[in-house]
Amino acid sequence: MFTKDLILSPNAQRLRRILPFAIAGLLAAGFLAGYNVAFAQEITAEDKLGKQGANTIWMFGAFLVFFMQAGFAFLGAGLIRAKNTTNYMTKSFMDFSIASLSFWAFGFALMWGTSAAGIVGTTNFFLLDGGAGQTYVDWVFQMVFAATAATIVAGAIAERTKTQAYLAYSFMIGAIIYPLYGHWVWGGGWLGSLEGIGLPAAADYAGSGVVHAVGGFVALAAAAVVGPRIGKFNADGSANLISGHSVPFVIIGTFILFFGWFGFNINPGDSLGLNAMNTLMAGATGATVALYIQLMRTGKTDILMACNGALAGLVGITAPSGYVEPWSAVVIGAVAAPVMMGSVMFIERVLKIDDPVSAISVHGTTGLWGLLAVGIFANGNNGVEGLVAGNVLQIVSQLISMGVVLAWGLATGFALFLMLKVTMGVRVTREEELVGLDISEHGLPAYPAEVQPAGAAGD
Repeated sequence: MFTKDLILSPNAQRLRRILPFAIAGLLAAGFLAGYNVAFAQEITAEDKLGKQGANTIWMFGAFLVFFMQAGFAFLGAGLIRAKNTTNYMTKSFMDFSIASLSFWAFGFALMWGTSAAGIVGTTNFFLLDGGAGQTYVDWVFQMVFAATAATIVAGAIAERTKTQAYLAYSFMIGAIIYPLYGHWVWGGGWLGSLEGIGLPAAADYAGSGVVHAVGGFVALAAAAVVGPRIGKFNADGSANLISGHSVPFVIIGTFILFFGWFGFNINPGDSLGLNAMNTLMAGATGATVALYIQLMRTGKTDILMACNGALAGLVGITAPSGYVEPWSAVVIGAVAAPVMMGSVMFIERVLKIDDPVSAISVHGTTGLWGLLAVGIFANGNNGVEGLVAGNVLQIVSQLISMGVVLAWGLATGFALFLMLKVTMGVRVTREEELVGLDISEHGLPAYPAEVQPAGAAGD
C-alpha cells in the first residue's frame, strides 16, 4: 500500500512506540467509565424492573454509539492521503456537533413528535413541550443515531469538498433528512403502520435503513454532485488506485466501530444477549468471508477488505438483530460481504463515482440487504415473522421500505447538494485539492513536515 517507509524524527519514533499503549488505555478507560455510569450505581430491585434500570441501559448504549464517532474518524482518515487528515477529522468532529444542534431544534420533533397523517411529527421543537426525565434519555439515545447517519457521508466526498458546504449538509441531515424517514419507520409514521393495507409493519430493529441506508444513499448523491478526485479516473474511464496513508488507523477505527456497534442493538429486554451475539457473529462472518473472497481473487490476505467486510456484516445485521437466531446472523454476515464488494465495483466501474472509503456500499447497499434480511430470516422474535416462519408478506413490507429509503436518500441528497453547489459551492479549487485540504482549508497539517509520509503532499 505504501511505496516508501515513513521518515520519522526521534520524537515521532518515541510517539509511535507509545501510541498503541495510549490508545489501548483510552479504550479501557472509556469502557470502564461507561460501565461505571451504567452499572456501578446501586440499583434497587424496583429500579431494575422500572424505567431507571432501563434508562441506564439506554444511556450505556448511547455512550457506545457516541464512541463510534472516533471509529469513523480513524477509519476514514486512514483510507485517505495524509494531506487531508486534519480536514477529515474536522468534518467527523463537527458533523456530530452541528447535527446535535439541528436534531435538538427540529429533528427530534419531526421524528418523535405527535404524528400528522403518519408523515411528520409536529410537537416538541427545541424540547419545549416537555424535556425533563425520560425525554432527555430518549433524545440522547436518538441523537447519537442521527450523528452516525450524518458522518457516513464524510467518507464518500473526502479530499475534495469544502468544509463549509459539508457543515451545512450536516445541519440538514440532523434537522430533516434523517428524522423524516425515521418517523415513517420508528416514530409512528406510515411505514410502521402498514397493517392498514393488510401488510405487517416494515421492521428495522436498529437502523440498517433508518441510519445506514439513509446516510449511504445521501452519500451516493453527494459524491455524484461533487465529482471524483483529481487523478481518480483516466480519459478512458478506467479507475486508478489512490491509496490511503495509514493501515493502522483503519484497523483501529474498525475495532472501535465494532465495539460501539453493540450500542446500536442494545435493549433492556430479555433479547439483549441474543442481539449482542447476532451482532458479533454477523460482523465476524463478514470479515472472514471478505478476506477469503479477496484471497481467492488476488492471492493476498487484504486486511482493508476484511475491515470493510466486518462493517458490511454489522450494517446487514442492524435491522434484523432483534428478530433472528444466531445461525441467521452468520448467513446475513456471509451475504453482506459479497454484496458490499460487488457494489464497490459497480459504483466505481459502472457509475464512475469516486468513494474513497466505500461508504456507499458498506452503508447504503448493505443497509438494503439488512432490511430484506428481516423479511427472510425473522423467526418471530419481538413479534416479527419472515419467510422462515412462513410469513411471505413481511418481505413485501421490507421491499416497500427499501424502495422508500432508496428514493428518499437519493432525492434529498441530490436536492441538498445541488442547492449547495449553486449557492456556496461544494468543491475546493484544483490548486487547493492538490496541496491538500489540511493546508488550504485549515492551515493545520496533521503531521509536521519531518514526519510526512513521502509524497503525501502530491497527487
